[in-house]
This record gives sequence, structure tokens and C-alpha cells, in this order.
Amino acid sequence: LLGTHRAYVQPIDRFGRGYALDPFFTQLTGITEETLETEGVGLAEALADIDRFSDGARFWSWGKDELNMVAISCYVAGIPVSIPANRFDNAVKLLLAAGMPIEDLARTPSNKLADYYGVDHAPLRAHDALDDALSLTYTLQHLLKSEKLQADVFECL
Repeated sequence: LLGTHRAYVQPIDRFGRGYALDPFFTQLTGITEETLETEGVGLAEALADIDRFSDGARFWSWGKDELNMVAISCYVAGIPVSIPANRFDNAVKLLLAAGMPIEDLARTPSNKLADYYGVDHAPLRAHDALDDALSLTYTLQHLLKSEKLQADVFECL
């Protein structure tokens, strides 16, 4: 693990106006209005920042976040998608390649992957994008070290 990146995107509606966070969202994620006011950035800036941080590497998510979140958010914001779709992929493929049963995949959220494999780690918060990504990262590191997953699989899936 070389580093982490966290960004808070200021939510806007289809007319470009900001809107208040639902209290349930704040309870679920821990993201508050104050966080967005002090640390929030626009979507285009957040995408440019994560693209620079990644240095061209592929993004692996637990599902199809590039379709369900990034593409739709760009459409709503009226901005072009700045990161090509082929830079994203679904990490479920990697876990399948490592032999995780499909039934377990279906019932294991990303924040519980490291626990599923018995990987020791600092406490992780569910519904925190960085912690979810860390759980996936710890899991993939474990699978690579234990040789249940081969590095070349990342390029051929």
C-alpha cells in the first residue's frame, strides 16, 4: 500500500445547485455538512485529483461504481467523464479468481472482506469509501501473499 486518497465531493442537483445532506446519509457515512463546507470539492476537481493520485493505474471497486456513481454524477453535473471506462474494473472478478465462493461474495460487503479472510487490520468504518477500499486492499494483499491470487490476473481479467 503506497498511499491513500480521500475526497469529499460537494453534491449538486441537476440544475447545478447544492443540496443538503439527508440525516440518514450523515448517520451512515459520518460525512457532515461541515465536512463538505471545509473539505468539499467539485466533482471535476475530485476526478482530476484521483486521476493524478492513481498515476494511470486501474481502479478496482467492489461492484460497478464507475457506472453507478461516476458516470451518472458526471452526467448530472454536465461534465465529461475524465477517466476512461477501461481504467475501472470490478474486484469481484479478482475474488472469484482467488476461489471465493459466489455465495460468500453475494453476502460479504466490501468493508467485511478483510474479516472474511481473517486479515488483521485497524478498525474500519462501514460505508466509508476509504475504509471499504482499504478492506479490499488488505484482502488482495493477503491473497497475493498466500498465492491464492496471482499478480497477472489483474491484467488479464
